[in-house]
Amino acid sequence: MRKEILVVDDSKAIRFMLHTILRKHYKVTSVADGVSAMYCLRKHKTPDLIIMNPNLADFPDWELIRYLSGSHLYNSIPLVVVSNQDIEEMRTLAEKYRVADVFHKPFNPLHLLETVDNLLIGNLAYKIY
Repeated sequence: MRKEILVVDDSKAIRFMLHTILRKHYKVTSVADGVSAMYCLRKHKTPDLIIMNPNLADFPDWELIRYLSGSHLYNSIPLVVVSNQDIEEMRTLAEKYRVADVFHKPFNPLHLLETVDNLLIGNLAYKIY
């Protein structure tokens, strides 16, 4: 059975690019906002990994990640952040909320794919770059 990934980003180009590189090996669901992400989490099977931009228009910055990392229902799902936010600020917040990895836009999609593979297949513990 293929592992499932939820991609949450307001950029259609980022969603398309991530869907394109991930779909060969994973089942990918992409949404543009936090409300849609919460709907997917509540109505569908829980994903094995979430890739998201923490700066969504319909939630305060990092609020959805704070919720997911503190929720007993979702805190075991690895989170990967993709953002153009200051990298040091992202790393600090990532550590606070137990985010598995952070990528600064623009990023190397093959590096992100490698990270996803390691988190889902390699059974690696949480790591912060």
